[in-house]
Amino acid sequence: MSPYKLIVFDWDGTLMDSEARIVASMRSAIHDLSFPFREDAQLRNVIGLGLPEALAMLYPEGDKVMKNALVERYRHYYLSADLTPSQLFEGVEELLGKLHEQGYLMAIATGKGRSGLDRVLPEVGVAHYFCTSRCADETASKPNPRMLLEIMAQTQARPEETLMVGDTEYDLLMAKYAGTDALAVSYGVHEKTRLQQCGPIGCVDSVTALEGWLSAGPAYAARNASCRHG
Repeated sequence: MSPYKLIVFDWDGTLMDSEARIVASMRSAIHDLSFPFREDAQLRNVIGLGLPEALAMLYPEGDKVMKNALVERYRHYYLSADLTPSQLFEGVEELLGKLHEQGYLMAIATGKGRSGLDRVLPEVGVAHYFCTSRCADETASKPNPRMLLEIMAQTQARPEETLMVGDTEYDLLMAKYAGTDALAVSYGVHEKTRLQQCGPIGCVDSVTALEGWLSAGPAYAARNASCRHG
């Protein structure tokens, strides 16, 4: 029997395959404003952070006016102008349906802004599976644990009843700081070795494996603990 009552999912790179659109939108925004060039790897690295925190990492020398301009230009591309497709990873909708049937509470903790999440959730048809969500522009950005703690307080889930699922070190560190277990997925943004350094309870390489882990829990983890220290 699973020890978890609440499963909190990251969005980009965990449930939605949106990396290409995020990178393309950021690249276009940087180009439009003639800001110093950044490699795609640098742009991918900040996926999962709140937008102000991501820009602070990309342009630590930039002032507030510069960063505000980049925020607005990025949102222009990501929310409307950029046509790079993004969709749920294959098998995610079925996974969420099964977890819902099994009685889990599910929530989203994301570095996206509220406008971005509220736009995409109805489009992909899975909003009804989640009892709540937190976005980086309405609370503290990952890896600060505040958004996860707020979700736990709202759902009355204790740390030992909560599992955070994510594809970046920011997700895993947030869970660590909140005192919850974390499960890493290696099919998203950060590579497996980087995830391993954060000591997740397990690591899976596909949505199918994610479903297996969540269904079988510790038994599956024991057979597939590829990100476990020890």
